[in-house]
Amino acid sequence: MEPHEISLVPPQIVADNAAKGLALRAKFGRGGTEIGVGRAQELVARRALQPSTIRRMVSFFARHEVDKRAKNFGNEENPSAGYVAWLLWGGDEGRAWAIELKKVIGNAPDI
Repeated sequence: MEPHEISLVPPQIVADNAAKGLALRAKFGRGGTEIGVGRAQELVARRALQPSTIRRMVSFFARHEVDKRAKNFGNEENPSAGYVAWLLWGGDEGRAWAIELKKVIGNAPDI
């Protein structure tokens, strides 16, 4: 990724995952925190995120990677709370996007 090609706008698939997380949370009443819901709303809106938000996403995924081993992770008929939370933050694609973006932006300040 060239510096002039950097976009802090979440890709559509990341927004779609967050929207799915919001829908599953509404349907099943579990998963994520108010912070996660706020993050999902930001991702769904597809507005440019702050560098600090990208770094928080990387930290979230690092802490919650263990959730993928839980029963019903990935089960959309009876999702684990961890699966819902994972989706709220953009899912696997959100994780990959944030990690790659952090490599480019490093400790860049917020605008």
